[in-house]
Amino acid sequence: MSKVLVVATSRKTRGGITAVVRAHEAGAQWKKYHCRWIETHRDGNMLVKLWYLLTGWVTFMALLPSCDMVHIHLSEPPSAWRKRWFFMPFARWMKKKVIVHFHAFSPETTIRSRYNKVYGYVFGKADRVVVLSEFWRKEVAGVFDLGDKVRVIYNPCTAHTPLNDTVTEPQPGNVWMMPCPYVILYAGTVNARKGYADMIRAFARIAGRHKDWMIVFAGNGEIEKGQALADELGIGHQTLFLGWVDGADKDRAFREATVFCLPSYAEGFPMGVLDAWAYGLPVITTPVGGIPDVAEDGKNMLLFKPGDTETLSRQMERMMTEESLRRHIAGESRRLAETLFSLDTVNHEVEALYGELLK
Repeated sequence: MSKVLVVATSRKTRGGITAVVRAHEAGAQWKKYHCRWIETHRDGNMLVKLWYLLTGWVTFMALLPSCDMVHIHLSEPPSAWRKRWFFMPFARWMKKKVIVHFHAFSPETTIRSRYNKVYGYVFGKADRVVVLSEFWRKEVAGVFDLGDKVRVIYNPCTAHTPLNDTVTEPQPGNVWMMPCPYVILYAGTVNARKGYADMIRAFARIAGRHKDWMIVFAGNGEIEKGQALADELGIGHQTLFLGWVDGADKDRAFREATVFCLPSYAEGFPMGVLDAWAYGLPVITTPVGGIPDVAEDGKNMLLFKPGDTETLSRQMERMMTEESLRRHIAGESRRLAETLFSLDTVNHEVEALYGELLK
């Protein structure tokens, strides 16, 4: 009976890694290989973080002798550092198979940074390195000589919503006590890397011509700064910050949206876009991270270069005014969610990788 230890952040931590591991947990391979989630990090103060690291390590060491493989999820340098010193050396010492699943958003902050040797050690000791897109496969191959170790497995659409056979136009309504019936939704941390300010500036160019539209931000971060910018540009009444949403609130935000927009500068594979596809929302975004693997501008999404607010405003207005385009791209979103990025597809790929190493 094969056993796999999955080393990752806590179930209570916000972010993409937790969402991905939860999705893997729902797959048949989780039970087949008797996977056990070892939680090594949680949002909070230093004492909370240290407690999770130490208790995670103790649990890991207690279970390591009886397991067959370790599946390590990591991203930015603090995450890589924890896995390099507390988990990888012991897994290799006990001669376990190891998968390293790399979720970073920028090569410059990770594999091309001063922490290059940390990633080099972890990747070099792994039996397989999983990356989120062809972009990341090329980046990793350009820095490290890993032979044929690297595999691409996309993040899945993790939103648990039924996908109907037909595409229907979202209906206007009084959502979240909003003053406008049509919504362009942003979901993710409200910070500079995600480009939230670009979205505000782009919408401000056209908001006066579309009084029945507004932009809504779902996520924690620079909320006060963002609201101040919207007020300064005269669109405060057409801008809403929901803060962090999850569960039923997140479901409602996506169901009530008309269009999804993520103006990000760097990504692994953005979970917000995957969620939008799961809900059948037409997407406007930037060709960063894994997006270029599937993007066809004007066919399955609308694209613009990071920071190009003029083009973003034009793409927004196209979505707002061309109903047939909006409906077509919504249908393509659902197709992606049901095929290449479905939970079943991705979990089958994870299961195949486990089988490849443990046969």
